[in-house]
Amino acid sequence: MDKLAIETKGIVKHFANTVAVNGLDLRIERGMFYGLLGPNGAGKSTTIGLLTGTLRPTAGQIELLGKKMDPDDPWFKARMGVVSEKGALFERLNGLEQLVFTARMFGLGRKESNRRARSLLQLTNLEKDAAVLVADYSRGMCKKLAIGCALIHAPDLLFFDEPFEGVDALSAETIRRLLIGLCGQGATVLLTTHILEVAEKLCQRVGIINHGRLSHETDIEQLRSSGESLQDVFCRVVGTEGPQEQLPDWLVGKNSRD
Repeated sequence: MDKLAIETKGIVKHFANTVAVNGLDLRIERGMFYGLLGPNGAGKSTTIGLLTGTLRPTAGQIELLGKKMDPDDPWFKARMGVVSEKGALFERLNGLEQLVFTARMFGLGRKESNRRARSLLQLTNLEKDAAVLVADYSRGMCKKLAIGCALIHAPDLLFFDEPFEGVDALSAETIRRLLIGLCGQGATVLLTTHILEVAEKLCQRVGIINHGRLSHETDIEQLRSSGESLQDVFCRVVGTEGPQEQLPDWLVGKNSRD
């Protein structure tokens, strides 16, 4: 069995005159919790789109679980779970119905779909909200429900695009425990996040993407032993402007009104 869950070779993605991904090479082993980091517009979400088949590369090659990626082949969809930044839930379904519907779309029988749906509602602390319409869910509840939808067919590959954005601390802790548990069971997780502390706490390995290229990779354990923080590495690799030393006059003197 191929040891790599994800391998990309020189993938490129153009949008009109914009190069969103520019020769990206990734190698992620099976069972790895991998964090893909980068500033806004670096190409993180585009990379997730390419890996999950919602976008087609302009050039390059993608292999998932040892097979050349074919977005039209149901084999790949059956083995991946995806939580996008915006989510894709049906607001007029309740939580239980959303999970059962997703399971049925993956070919599970009605009884098994219902069993797994109730199990995931319990796992995500949404059991008491099973009959509540998704339209009435909070943002954190929607994130947890979307994760349940991504897990219900027991995929080998999981792609999470900014799963912690806009999520309260309790929901974030539930999501964190779920993701760590999945890797412990042999699943491969690719996470994008702007929150460096989350990546440093959760991931085994991180890659920093900038201007569509993989600029740096590091193992978190090696990073810890070096005494350097992920924030230090990120700022060095991406390059950041120093803090503004002086506030503008109009802001400093805001209490002095003419």
